[in-house]
Amino acid sequence: MAAPSQESLFRTENSDIPLLAEVIIPVALPQNYTWSVPASMRDQVQIGIRVEVNLGARRRYAGIIKRLHTDKPDFKPKPIIQVLDDHPIVTETQLIFWTWIAQYYLCTEGEVMSAALPTNFKLSSETWLRLLPTYGEDFTALEDAEYLLAEALSIKKQLRISEAQLILQNKQVYSIIHRLVELGIAELVESLQEKYASRLDTFISLHPTYQDETTLADLLNGGLRAPKQLELLLAYLDLKKDNDFITRATLLKRASSTAAPLQALIEKEILIAEKRSVGRITRPEAFVKLDFTLSSYQETALQSIRSQWNQQDVCLIRGVTGSGKTHLYIQLIADAIQQGRQVLYLLPEIALTSQIIRRLQQHFGGGVGVYHSRFSGNERVEIWNEVRSGKIRVMLGARSALFLPFTDLGLIICDEEHDASYKQQDPAPRYHARDAAIYFAARYQAKVLLGSATPSLESFYHAQQGKYGYVELTQRFGAGELPSLQVIDTRAILKEDRTRVSMTPPLMKRMEEVLAQKRQIILFQNRRGYSPYQLCILCGWIPQCEHCDVSLTYHKKSNQLRCHYCGSSYPLVQRCHACGHDQFGQRSFGTERIEEQLQLHFPKARIARMDVDTVKGKQAHDQLIQQFETGEVDILVGTQMVVKGLDFDRVDLVGILDADGLMHFADFRASERAFQLMEQVSGRAGRKQANGQVLVQTSDPEHSILKWVAAHDYIGFYEAELKKRQAFGYPPFSRMIRVLFRYKQQSVVEQAAQAWAKAMGATWQARMIGPAESMIARIRDQYRMEVWLKLPRSAKSIAEAKGKIISSIYQFRKEKSLARVDVVIDVDPVS
Repeated sequence: MAAPSQESLFRTENSDIPLLAEVIIPVALPQNYTWSVPASMRDQVQIGIRVEVNLGARRRYAGIIKRLHTDKPDFKPKPIIQVLDDHPIVTETQLIFWTWIAQYYLCTEGEVMSAALPTNFKLSSETWLRLLPTYGEDFTALEDAEYLLAEALSIKKQLRISEAQLILQNKQVYSIIHRLVELGIAELVESLQEKYASRLDTFISLHPTYQDETTLADLLNGGLRAPKQLELLLAYLDLKKDNDFITRATLLKRASSTAAPLQALIEKEILIAEKRSVGRITRPEAFVKLDFTLSSYQETALQSIRSQWNQQDVCLIRGVTGSGKTHLYIQLIADAIQQGRQVLYLLPEIALTSQIIRRLQQHFGGGVGVYHSRFSGNERVEIWNEVRSGKIRVMLGARSALFLPFTDLGLIICDEEHDASYKQQDPAPRYHARDAAIYFAARYQAKVLLGSATPSLESFYHAQQGKYGYVELTQRFGAGELPSLQVIDTRAILKEDRTRVSMTPPLMKRMEEVLAQKRQIILFQNRRGYSPYQLCILCGWIPQCEHCDVSLTYHKKSNQLRCHYCGSSYPLVQRCHACGHDQFGQRSFGTERIEEQLQLHFPKARIARMDVDTVKGKQAHDQLIQQFETGEVDILVGTQMVVKGLDFDRVDLVGILDADGLMHFADFRASERAFQLMEQVSGRAGRKQANGQVLVQTSDPEHSILKWVAAHDYIGFYEAELKKRQAFGYPPFSRMIRVLFRYKQQSVVEQAAQAWAKAMGATWQARMIGPAESMIARIRDQYRMEVWLKLPRSAKSIAEAKGKIISSIYQFRKEKSLARVDVVIDVDPVS
């Protein structure tokens, strides 16, 4: 017999002992608060359900019960106001995962909850003005505005603040409300507003009276004389042959009818209209259908992965671009489904999901779901519930999909595992989805497969050290071969004016040849906009953002200067602010300018641009990718979006327009990222044929990275880069933590960084880099200082350092002048 649950024990044996609940609320509290459970709710509370609680004077929150207990706190806990759910919306495994995220990445569980739950689960607190009956009904002594609001309250009894603003036509509403509260006419109250709303549709059915065939026949044979009503009824009966559920819209469309005949049939009690809740996302039937055959080397790799999983739960597969890793993923997904388990397929970018979801649905039908930030709040709630119920067997998504309520997770695939987009930057929790996935999988005793053509140095190092299993695919699937790479030295070509030419003559000539053959081209430039900056041709002054220490990017389409850090827009500068000169030059080039040049040089070519400025909306990525897949676009120019994991059949040429901007960057990961980006974008060429080519424009053709990319030599790059990392003590030979200080006054930020570093003590100061200004010293009017900690790979040392970081923040904040400085802790930063 199973042991009684913790909750059932509280409800029975300890019924006389006050029951308490540790509740997580979406606020950055240093520790979770405790509320008391009223006796009337003891049978309702469960771990993982939402409850309404009050914190502070009025503020209300929807929190998640993490723990039920009887440990009396040092304060008198407030009672839970109400239980919001009939069953848990969060599993206990998820709550354990939230705790780990908070502890490892040095944030609060409230911040994790905010990131994890769909927005529409996090009920919002709204302020209402409510009439107090004790005052009476005589408002004649009030001023006009006060009288107007009091009269409205006497009719409606309570008003939202927004409604009060409409009544008073945006007069000084808060002072008037304050006056009514002071007089005892009304009070301010907080209430939680449910954000999720079911989608309702009207379904039509036959009245029970006419379920009998004889009665129905009588009706059809003269009992119903109105021709349009009879026509609509016949349309209903025709639809009923193939559909159990018929919507109002479907019936009216089939009958080519208006609503009036339908309403008449409903009033005559021949048909019944009934509102029902329906899902926003429709899914076809789930199935498993593998209609491909693995090559011999793919089959060997598949068996090797299964074998590796007998020893380690994590396996890294390094497969060159186009080697058919996705075929292996699909086979392993099928294995997990046949075992009755769920699969999480992680991708770094939303842009990648559109291609993969179509491939997965070919093999698994409606058993596949997709989850990312482009879905509405209501859609995300419904997907969440489908995962929790087990309806979705395979979930494809970006990093936020890691927080879904899986019931029996058997496999996590982390594709393009090297990608920096897996790391959350702002706000907290600043987690790395790849690393968090490994911990999450362990809670389910699930397997993890990390896949990439260019693995991160850390992952490949772990594989070489035996911490992960390791499998490799060194040749492309089918007839495709790795593309050849040619380096174009731009120093001579651009000697006269480097600023005007974004595409060199050799690249232009090759593009003409490819277009003549009716093949496709991808051009990669890691800068969006028209020109990254303008400058005065007389004195060299460059327009800067008023809120950030960065130059403004010129966007020709909108004829504006924009800051790519805070989003501010400015009119085009007509006169230099330094010398008054009125002529400006443009330096460097972005994707918008390249698109314009392509349209001039290749007027008959169909050109598309893929960057943040052009790809907006839930379906925008998918539409553009499908256009390129079907050959409706000849040249695709874009930023990193075109680099990652996309599979196109017709691409013969890839152009990397500015390799210098990738290779020369002040970051210890710059070489790794440059190699990965160039190798990944190179891999888009020649995937189905053996004539793919990559042209790289650079003023540093002898750079070692280019030699490794040209040879597609990941191992050579890895060995050389690893020696540098070891010599300077960077990951994977150390662990890094970055502590960032932000505030509107530069002197205060500097003081805070110095005070914190001093509070850390001499032991940890020896492992510090900084305090120093951030690479961009000011963003959104906040000055920035940072300190990097380089720690040994020792669990004990890292735990001690994290504890000291937190205690030192508390210590320096005791100084009143520093208390409002924002401190950001980034564990395992990617840049």
